[in-house]
Amino acid sequence: MADDYEDELEEEQDDYDPEPVYIGSRDEARDETPEEDIPLFLDDSDGKPEGDRQWYVVHCYSGYENKVRHAIEQRIETMGMRDKIFDVIVPTEEEIEVKDGKRRTVERRVFPGYILVQMKMDEDSWYVVRNTPGVTGFVGMGNEPTPLRPEEVKAILERMDREEPVVKFTYKVGQRVRIIDGPFNDFIGTVAAIDPDRSKVRVMVNFFGRDTPVELDFLEVEKV
Repeated sequence: MADDYEDELEEEQDDYDPEPVYIGSRDEARDETPEEDIPLFLDDSDGKPEGDRQWYVVHCYSGYENKVRHAIEQRIETMGMRDKIFDVIVPTEEEIEVKDGKRRTVERRVFPGYILVQMKMDEDSWYVVRNTPGVTGFVGMGNEPTPLRPEEVKAILERMDREEPVVKFTYKVGQRVRIIDGPFNDFIGTVAAIDPDRSKVRVMVNFFGRDTPVELDFLEVEKV
């Protein structure tokens, strides 16, 4: 079975999970595992280690994160490792993007090519994860897997659990944009400054021969 899976990865390099995943068709776009069956431990521990359980970062083939997660979960069951490997997640977050004048909510991987595994690290658990088809190794110093610090885990889980989607803004300072909402609708201007924390952009708009700065929301502009 592992050989078949490895052959599939080699033969279907173009058939990987696409980025982004559009909300509304999530189950079909991600993989065959229903979303309700995917364990997400996003509260109780707040990233704090429980006993000798710790979170590790595992590198895998980019685009195959969900397939690798599912393969690890299958190996946990078939190899009786529930007492050593507890959770496998693919960190994602929701974004709002504007494309062709339309707003869409999409789900993107926070760390393409990486998944998180909560486990008690020993020779057996290391072997089960490391030898899962699609896994290329643990992140760490040399050959020693390095667990994430509790504050790092907490930040990742909070990012996944964020209620408001992040607004994606791909424009750069100096780029020309069209205002598509508000009192300056349909004016053309130039991006002068970007404030990602507030999801705001300052656009220089020409009024009566003078450039005037206008502060707008990311969703109020589009490429010319």
